[in-house]
Amino acid sequence: MTEIAAEPLLRTERLTRHFKIGSALSRRTLHAVDDVSLAIGAREIVALAGESGSGKSTIARLLAKLYKPTSGEIYFGGRPLSSIRSRKDLLQYRGDVPMVFQDPFSVTNPVYRASHGILRALALHRPELSRQQRHEEAERALEAVGLSPAGEIMLGFAQALSLRPKLILADEPVSMLDVSIRIGLLNVMAGLRDKLGVSVLYITHDIASARYVADRLIVMYAGHIAEAGPVEEVLARPRHPYTQLLLSAVPDPRAELHVSEETDMGEPPRVIDPTPGCRFRWRCPLAIDECSQVTPELRLLMPGHQAACHVATADEPLRAFG
Repeated sequence: MTEIAAEPLLRTERLTRHFKIGSALSRRTLHAVDDVSLAIGAREIVALAGESGSGKSTIARLLAKLYKPTSGEIYFGGRPLSSIRSRKDLLQYRGDVPMVFQDPFSVTNPVYRASHGILRALALHRPELSRQQRHEEAERALEAVGLSPAGEIMLGFAQALSLRPKLILADEPVSMLDVSIRIGLLNVMAGLRDKLGVSVLYITHDIASARYVADRLIVMYAGHIAEAGPVEEVLARPRHPYTQLLLSAVPDPRAELHVSEETDMGEPPRVIDPTPGCRFRWRCPLAIDECSQVTPELRLLMPGHQAACHVATADEPLRAFG
């Protein structure tokens, strides 16, 4: 597994994003992301997994500077993103850290030729290139992701790769693809890491694909990180009851994540004006009194393996599900 350097490529410190909802007379706060500290190293694929509404996509949009944090900080190459002021620096960052969205069809505009998006991105983020060099760079990117003939198909990963990125934020990139071609895109991500040194934050609800392509796995629940560590270690020896719940719903590692009625115990997560305590406690059969009073912090249980759970230990995992 990839080792995290002393200064990761990107890291966050207690990253938080809240949204105000309701009317002026009944204003409430939705806690989409709370106190998230994570790191992504060079040449590393990190999978961010969890149910819908866990905060995965909000984190991607915070890292892409589409949302402004409510509190906390993001560091890229050791530099805090809050220090970015100029349009030039913002374009440079978004060229280094482009985002690939869930819907592959939103990459193209039917009003323009398919090449418009990728060439426009090159003109915006790499103005030093001539017109001919932009076309050559576009073809190089397309060939690198296995799209051919190059002149006919220009989509998400190729557009991101044309900017010579250091980190790609991939938000559910395979969810809308036919099953027969998903493995090809996962192999593309692995190839970008191995051959070009590009890191990837791979956001997914699919545990099987995370196991296939990722170096490390971060499991989120209700805006908090529940567990994090080397992907095989987390999946083989999960320490957090929520991770165990996800895995109990996927007895076949080739199957997609789906929480069935048998394993979906308790009520949905409370993320609107939440009270202190573990947000998984209403669904957890191992919950103790402390779980309803104190919000658990991520604790290092084994080398590289963390869990935010009051009852988790470094010994044999407590079995909550499965």
